[in-house]
Amino acid sequence: MLAIYRKEMRSYFINPIGYIYLGVFLVFSALLCCYTTIISSSYDTAPYFTYLILTFIILIPILTMRLFAEERKLRTEQLLLTAPVTITGMVLGKYFAALTLYVSGILISCINFVPLYIIGHAESNGNTYSQTHIGPITGEIVGSVIAVILLGAALIAIGTLISALTENQLSAAVITIGVVALMLLLNVFNALTDKNGQPLIDSYPIRFVLSWVSIMGRFAAFTNGFFDYAALLYYASLAFIFLFLTVRVYEKRRWG
Repeated sequence: MLAIYRKEMRSYFINPIGYIYLGVFLVFSALLCCYTTIISSSYDTAPYFTYLILTFIILIPILTMRLFAEERKLRTEQLLLTAPVTITGMVLGKYFAALTLYVSGILISCINFVPLYIIGHAESNGNTYSQTHIGPITGEIVGSVIAVILLGAALIAIGTLISALTENQLSAAVITIGVVALMLLLNVFNALTDKNGQPLIDSYPIRFVLSWVSIMGRFAAFTNGFFDYAALLYYASLAFIFLFLTVRVYEKRRWG
């Protein structure tokens, strides 16, 4: 697995895809953080993380589209299948390489919160009689960062499976964009109402299923500083299921 992992990490930076991903992500996250906090005169970071997650509709496919589709394009898939490594090790090596790049971007982007602490500290010193907390709430930021990492881990697993099922990178990217968009926006359907303010989906079982499956619906607790163990289990289970399916796809190809 480590050999596959190192190979994938090198390939991200031998090709421009790693630099493009990190560059786009860091610039956009900085602008987004500035707009939702400093320009809006707010220390609330929940809008920042919510909008940041929506960018994954484009960013996650950039990370995952090449994982397996590139092997088929370069005719190296058979070499990979006959290499002295287990299918599980191969899949996990590629998955963890994409996850490493993703988590690196998230952690580096945390520097965006430094100006909030500087401004909050200055305002606290200048307002001696204030009894309220001034500045960002660290617990909410830490919880949101953890949630974003978990959510991204699940989406990367989905993109990994799609890359394993498609013939080329463009197809993998387009399909992943559609699937990720659907997963992230499922909760929106429950919020839709008619002109009388009644829910467009009036069936409780359907609304319950949409709410349960929704990735975004499980994110809210983290933005309020609460660690949701049920959400942690959900994201981990989602990643496990799609990675398991990816392993099954390649086991069938190896022995099929």
